[in-house]
Amino acid sequence: MTHDPTFWLLARAAGMTAYVALSLSVLAGLVLKSRPLGTRLRPPVVLGIHRTLALSGLLALVLHGVALVLDSTVHVSPLALLIPGLVDYRPAQTALGVVAGNLMLVIYASFAVRRRIGMRAWRLLHWATYAVFAAATVHGLFAGTDSSRPWALGIYLSGLFAVVLAATWRFLVPPRTARPRPQRSTA
Repeated sequence: MTHDPTFWLLARAAGMTAYVALSLSVLAGLVLKSRPLGTRLRPPVVLGIHRTLALSGLLALVLHGVALVLDSTVHVSPLALLIPGLVDYRPAQTALGVVAGNLMLVIYASFAVRRRIGMRAWRLLHWATYAVFAAATVHGLFAGTDSSRPWALGIYLSGLFAVVLAATWRFLVPPRTARPRPQRSTA
């Protein structure tokens, strides 16, 4: 009996898609906060893009996990998708992926409870996004079976470079604010 690679291919594609969506969501969040283009970007539009990318990343992550459970290449139980350390394949790197996935879910869910937990707690929780991105990058680079291929390495390094650059901008350059409009004289 031959091995059907369908779920293995789906797991790899969904994992890469989740990483790209996560990277773009982090970038959109950084753009929303730092406003590098001043008032040209409308915050509600950028926020919508940020949230859509975050949800897309989560959906791709769920597909990644389901495909891994259904595939026979590496034994992954449904419980291993939630509890780090239950997968024998590259356990530390895989555990980082599980932690990143769990944190992604918590951070995304925090949008719904932002008013209940307060803006300060919500912002503090959002700082974990940097840890999610770092853990997902390490997971992809060191547990991903395509990470040695130039196209995959290019995706990881591009995402890493873009997020580090945008985060550096965010922390070093004060956000631009809208210029006050001149008052019309009433005389």
